[in-house]
Amino acid sequence: MFKKILIANRGEIAVRIIRACRELGIATVALYSEVDRAALHVRNADEAYAIGPAPATESYLRIDKVLEVAKRSGADAIHPGYGFLSENSMFAQACTDAGTKFVGPTAKSMNIMGSKTRARQQMEKVGVPFVPGTSRGIVSAEEGEEVSERVGYPVMLKAAAGGGGKGMRLVHSRDELRSAIESAQSEAERSFGDREVYIEKAILNPRHIEMQVLADECGNTVWLGERECSIQRRHQKVLEEAPSPIVDPDMRRRMGEVAVKVAQASNYTNAGTIEFLVDEKKNFYFLEMNTRLQVEHPVTELVTGLDLVHLQIRIAAGEKLPFTQADVGIRGHAIECRIYAEDPDNNYFPSPGKINVLVQPSGPGIREDGGVYEGWTVPIDYDPLLSKLIGYGADRAQAIMHLERALGEYFVGGIKTNLSLFTRILKDADFRDGKLDTGFLDRLTQKEDAGASGLASAKNSELETVAAISAGVFAALDRNVSASENASVNGGTNAASDSQWKREARKESLRF
Repeated sequence: MFKKILIANRGEIAVRIIRACRELGIATVALYSEVDRAALHVRNADEAYAIGPAPATESYLRIDKVLEVAKRSGADAIHPGYGFLSENSMFAQACTDAGTKFVGPTAKSMNIMGSKTRARQQMEKVGVPFVPGTSRGIVSAEEGEEVSERVGYPVMLKAAAGGGGKGMRLVHSRDELRSAIESAQSEAERSFGDREVYIEKAILNPRHIEMQVLADECGNTVWLGERECSIQRRHQKVLEEAPSPIVDPDMRRRMGEVAVKVAQASNYTNAGTIEFLVDEKKNFYFLEMNTRLQVEHPVTELVTGLDLVHLQIRIAAGEKLPFTQADVGIRGHAIECRIYAEDPDNNYFPSPGKINVLVQPSGPGIREDGGVYEGWTVPIDYDPLLSKLIGYGADRAQAIMHLERALGEYFVGGIKTNLSLFTRILKDADFRDGKLDTGFLDRLTQKEDAGASGLASAKNSELETVAAISAGVFAALDRNVSASENASVNGGTNAASDSQWKREARKESLRF
């Protein structure tokens, strides 16, 4: 087993890995940029080293600096977490060349699966089902038109080196295609330094379901069940759950067997995720492979009882998987919410700043993987993920119940967060019925907008009614005040006080 691991990351995933290392009796080394000097992962690690200015390109993405710290600290392994260098094959190879174990797959496996077109080419060889389209980047608009006519519109343009929706365009007709190709290629080059774009038949209203796999370095590969990741905004996952509401045991087994086939086709080792698109008839198609630990790994841990970070480290240390496929079972249900520092009322723009108050939920059926603390200033320089809130229960209904209660307990003061979004999602009837696809959030927003219009209309009607009643009250009060004043002139003993009471009542009605 390793004696010391360097975590080449920050935030909640760095904290998660540090905790796993501590449980395994392994010393930890943290890295930090100038703005992360007081970050939680720095506080929790056994050692911490400055690595550069705030921009990731000058700190967390600097392979040379990361390896220099590994050498200085005596770390014998590096865990990349997710994001940053986690899927960088050059980094994986540089770790190997420096004699430091990379906790993840080999550079060769990454190269095969890191490009979507290369991955599709590899999957063609082993008979894995994937969405009809090209397995190589298109070389001209004419080729794009020919392919699109063959597979049928609508089609999806995708960047071969892409992710997160960058370089992706939905095209409904031939008239849109040429400009969409130019736009997708341009964005792909800006985002990934690679203009390669390929074409897939667009599957309308798909579900996004992924399968977790683990492979040791002794030739054993297993699948650990699926995660439903259909609730997305701008192609970024927002809420994930395990198991999927639509996957039955037979479908799970078939998806798992395909996932294992994908991993074995690239000689994959360590933790990986095979992503599928699923159509309305429950046909599933290979989409891509993520060659790293996923943000949503906690839901798989909760329903399988396995610690994926522990297993990653043990596999990297050369240990054999301690179980077989027959030992893997799915128990209960788990749902994860990604809590971001972002403003729901301002198009979900990042909301950096100081956390003045932090109340984190706990109690039965709740897990919270956080990376911040009260008094910490959330920087603008990185992904604004604060924590992951996970609800677990014996079934989906109980998981939702635990999560709703926990969201009510969660409070972050000083910055904006997306906590309210999850309350709205969990209360939605379609969500509760498991009627999910990648367009779910758009439909939810449309329903809320329509509801808001209805409420505004009802409010206007209510205000008109109040105005009419008030006008009548004011008129009556004016008449009564005049009558009282006349009575006062004629010597009425209680007239002055009665008149004063009515004037005060009028003020109150105006204030209302």
